[in-house]
Amino acid sequence: GLWFFLLSDSFVFAGLLVVRSNLLGLTRPEALDQILGLGVTAVLLISSFFMNRGETAMSYGDVKSFMNNTLITFVLGFGFFLGVVFLEWPEAAHKGLTVDFGNPAVGPMGGVFYMMTGMHAFHVVTGLIFLAVVWNNARKGLYTAEKHYPVEAAAVYWHFVDLVWIFFYPALYLIGKVVI
Repeated sequence: GLWFFLLSDSFVFAGLLVVRSNLLGLTRPEALDQILGLGVTAVLLISSFFMNRGETAMSYGDVKSFMNNTLITFVLGFGFFLGVVFLEWPEAAHKGLTVDFGNPAVGPMGGVFYMMTGMHAFHVVTGLIFLAVVWNNARKGLYTAEKHYPVEAAAVYWHFVDLVWIFFYPALYLIGKVVI
């Protein structure tokens, strides 16, 4: 079931990439902070490393290492979320990247940016909830080396969210010429 969910969810993200390509073409907003974008990307990718370590630890029955690595993953994922929603969004809005449904002259750039990053942020929050649940269940002793499918599912979901960002980051921050 998880794989079918991820397959269907990938169509949502692919659709957002198609919208970005069709509406923005080979342009990108000037308002985006390249350093912040690279920073949050690095944080998210490093979180995947720790998630992999945690999942591997659980497969060997090392609950303590799993909990430590999952906690690090959670903190890094939360840092990514804060960086995008509470740093990048206000800065981009302050630099003029806005959405105005009543004024089409504003253009689609803000709508595309906020929809792509917002949908991804929603999935990051969902992943954080998933991580918190499996961490708490591990604390209660519900997983063993032989029985830990929820841990594997959480890791697969987390890696999926990271994979999506690997496509979104260049589409938003790197591809195209800057448009004022």
